Amino acid sequence: MKIFRKIKEYNEYFKGISKDKIVGFVPTMGALHEGHLSLVRCSKKQSNITGVSIFINPLQFGPSEDLDSYPKQEKQDLKLLENENVDFVFIPSSKEMYPEKMLTNVKVSKLQDNLCGAKRPGHFDGVTTVVIKLFNIIRPDKAFFGLKDFQQYTILKKMVNDLNFHIDIIGCEIIREKDGLAMSSRNKYLTEDDRKIASNINIALKEGMELIKETNYSVKEIIDKLKTKYFKDVRIDYFWVYDRYKLFPLQEGDIPVKDIVITGAFFIGKARLIDNMRL
Repeated sequence: MKIFRKIKEYNEYFKGISKDKIVGFVPTMGALHEGHLSLVRCSKKQSNITGVSIFINPLQFGPSEDLDSYPKQEKQDLKLLENENVDFVFIPSSKEMYPEKMLTNVKVSKLQDNLCGAKRPGHFDGVTTVVIKLFNIIRPDKAFFGLKDFQQYTILKKMVNDLNFHIDIIGCEIIREKDGLAMSSRNKYLTEDDRKIASNINIALKEGMELIKETNYSVKEIIDKLKTKYFKDVRIDYFWVYDRYKLFPLQEGDIPVKDIVITGAFFIGKARLIDNMRL
C-alpha cells in the first residue's frame, strides 16, 4: 500500500497507471470504521485500483463545530486500510490542499437549501469544493459515498452531472451497529447513556416507514407520533419527510407514498447524529 502526502508524489504514481485500469476512490476524513471499510470493499469489487484519502477538510466546518476535536487516528486507519489491500492512501496536509487563500468555491444550489444545508451554512460549499479538488488530484473513474449522508450523496451526484465529470458517483448502503445506530466517526463522542438514546433513531425511522407504508397518515401525524414516542428529551436539529430527489420538505398535510426520504439530525450528548431511510 502506497502512502502519498504530496500531490506531486501522487502525480508520479498516476502516470504509471495503465489507461485501461478502473480507479476507484473513497474520500474520508479518517477515524475509519466499518462504514468506511464497506465503501472500500464496494470499490474493490468494481475497480482495478482502489485509493482512499484521509483529510479533515476545514472548509466544511462552521465556527462553532468540532474541527479541532474531530477524531484522529492515522496509525490505526492505515492499518485498517492495509488489511483491506487498498492500493494507495492520499493524506495531504491543509497547507498542501490550500497553499494560499481560496478565492474559488463550488456551490450546488437548491439541493442544499434544506436538511443539513439549512442548519450548517457553508457546509456543502466546503464539501463540494474539496471533493472537486480531490477528484482533480486523484482522477478516479468511480467514487464511493455512504448513503448515511444522503444529502451529500445527492449534491455530489448533481455536481458531477452538471459539470460533466466523467466519474460515476456510487452510493453504498448504511452500515449499522448491532443496536441499529448508523456507524459514524462521531459515535466516539457518545457515553453509555447517550448510546441508549441514540439507538432510538433507527427504531423511529423504521416505525416511520411502517406508518408511511400504511398510506393513511400525513407527514405531520407521522413525525409527531415519532417525536412523542422516541425523542421527548432529545434536541432535534431537523426531522421530517422530504422528496428523495429534489430534497424539498413535504407539506404537513401530505400523505407520503413513494420517492421520499425520512431523515433527521439529532443532538445527543456531544454528538450531532444524522440518519435516514428511503422509499
